[in-house]
Amino acid sequence: MANTVTELLKKVRRLEIVSNRFANDLFAGQYKSAFRGRGMEFSEVREYQPGDDIRQIDWNVTARAGRPYVKRFVEEREQTVMFMVDVSASGMFGVKQSKMETAIEIAATLMFSALKNNDRVGLLTFCDQVLDYFPPRKGKANVLHLIRELVGYEPVVQPTNMNTAIEYVNRVLKKRAVIFLLSDFLTPELNDAIAQCRRKHDLIALNMTDSYDTEFPNVGFVSLMDPESGEIIEVDTSSRRTRKQLAFLLQNNQQNVENQLKRKKIDQLKITDDQDFVNELRHFFRKRAKNFR
Repeated sequence: MANTVTELLKKVRRLEIVSNRFANDLFAGQYKSAFRGRGMEFSEVREYQPGDDIRQIDWNVTARAGRPYVKRFVEEREQTVMFMVDVSASGMFGVKQSKMETAIEIAATLMFSALKNNDRVGLLTFCDQVLDYFPPRKGKANVLHLIRELVGYEPVVQPTNMNTAIEYVNRVLKKRAVIFLLSDFLTPELNDAIAQCRRKHDLIALNMTDSYDTEFPNVGFVSLMDPESGEIIEVDTSSRRTRKQLAFLLQNNQQNVENQLKRKKIDQLKITDDQDFVNELRHFFRKRAKNFR
């Protein structure tokens, strides 16, 4: 047990060092500018002045005072950032490293970016149901606690039900938040809950993929196990037809996911095992920042 705890702490420490360095790189304008002005908070009520937006008139105060008053708002500098991480067993697949490991590295990097912005950070983990929910809090101790939770997870041999997790977030998150949804999106059809979540929050889908998700190599007969159902089948990968069928199924699933998210107007970023995810995030945030101008 002691060795297990020691190894866990070592992994967290290594992840902290690497993610903090990545966050310094990412935070140099990209993270902060991508979410600026996404929320406004009330500042004060003052008397109406020519040029003020009449939509900001406070009619209650105006009625009491007998002359027009307007509400003033300021941009929220601090935000609530929630991470929804799929920990089902399909995330353990990967060539260079598992999709789950990539998801944890990305989450940790973004958590440290949020920390530098003094944001509140929370975490929800799920598979076919919500496993754990950690309410958004500030501070480095909180971020390290969330990373330890992620690193310590064992893969859950259950199918992914993203709808259940999103419905849960819709209930518990009362204040507008930036939500990062990290998964390989091997999930049934998404229902209206994700559209409701997008309307209320700033929802970003980060799709973890592997190079073998779109093409399968010729490695002869192999036993493939569905990590979420446990079913095992024998596949002859030396057959070009079989490889094409596998590639078609995998590519079709990815295209279906992308189409679902696009129809529901959800920002999405696909990250594969052969990409520099910090560079991909930098470009993604830069594009978002331009859209807010």
